[in-house]
Amino acid sequence: MPALKEIEVLIIGGGPAGLCAAAAAAELGAGVLLLERDDKLGGQLVKQTHKFFGSKKQYAGERGYQIGNVLIEQCSAKPKVEVWSEATALGIYDDGVVTAEKDGQHIKIKPKKIIVSTGASEKMIAFPNNDMPGIYGAGAVQTLMNVHGIVPGQRVLMVGAGNIGLIVSYQLLQAGVDVAAIIEAAPAIGGYLVHASKIRRAGVPILTSYTIKEAYGKESVEGAIICQLDEHWQEIPGSEQDLTVDVICLAVGLSPLTELCFQADCQMKYVPELSGHVPLRNEYLETTRPGLYVAGDVSGVEEASSAMVEGRLAGISAAYSLGYGQDTAAKLQEDALAELSELRAGPAGQKTLQGLKKLTEKGGAGC
Repeated sequence: MPALKEIEVLIIGGGPAGLCAAAAAAELGAGVLLLERDDKLGGQLVKQTHKFFGSKKQYAGERGYQIGNVLIEQCSAKPKVEVWSEATALGIYDDGVVTAEKDGQHIKIKPKKIIVSTGASEKMIAFPNNDMPGIYGAGAVQTLMNVHGIVPGQRVLMVGAGNIGLIVSYQLLQAGVDVAAIIEAAPAIGGYLVHASKIRRAGVPILTSYTIKEAYGKESVEGAIICQLDEHWQEIPGSEQDLTVDVICLAVGLSPLTELCFQADCQMKYVPELSGHVPLRNEYLETTRPGLYVAGDVSGVEEASSAMVEGRLAGISAAYSLGYGQDTAAKLQEDALAELSELRAGPAGQKTLQGLKKLTEKGGAGC
């Protein structure tokens, strides 16, 4: 590895946003280095076996891992894209240097533009014995089953009825695992009804206004106590139920992985609708630190379809700012922005639009 690696566009994170950013920037002629901390590109797509919604542009009807393979192939076909897998970005510094760790070496990279597409991490919730073996995040369960072919247990309590909770519950059923129940603290499910309908047809109860009170077991999970919540989100005495399960799966949301944005001194704002602290940025996804762009869940948690389009927009914008694609980039940016508007036009997109509106409001920025 060189003592200092110089590159035009550095992309941190090889999920759907990062892959699309790399392909778009290279297509316009920019040299790209893509860092991915895992040993395989694709991010969350590699573990997603369900079919996508949306339009043909976002590969509707294809399964997540298939989309991941398509995006990886598109990147591999671009001679101007260099990929470093098992490489972790460590910091973005005032002088523009980015440090990374790969193969046990500490490497310095000097990019002209940076795209952060680090994705999101799973949220956890507090309850007695929540550190007991047998308690997983939904992403970990998907990785076990869909990547490694290992079931997490025999009987599962799913906590959270958003899309992830519903989809992973169905995948558990397909793998022969019994799903005792899906509980959701909110008074209504958060995921698409088509997913909920498949679960209900399989005989799995979806209990809204319910939460987990505690887990119990000697050396690992043996059961869970759940209880009902009133309209003020308080426990209803006497509503407790004891479920015998050996796995508790938490699908309670995601938080943008914005540590690098904080460290790079991007101006940040807490926006609940975008799932946490996110960087302020313009419509072309450039943050308040000139030359640093964001795309995907790091900029606000949405579906992978939006992450792909944001990645493409960030890649185009970064390459354009370097002087590439002077005749075509502006039109490509407009097309990507129109595509994002279409994706956010329905009821599911209203939350994101509210969050994006808050980003442009004055005041309230910072931690």
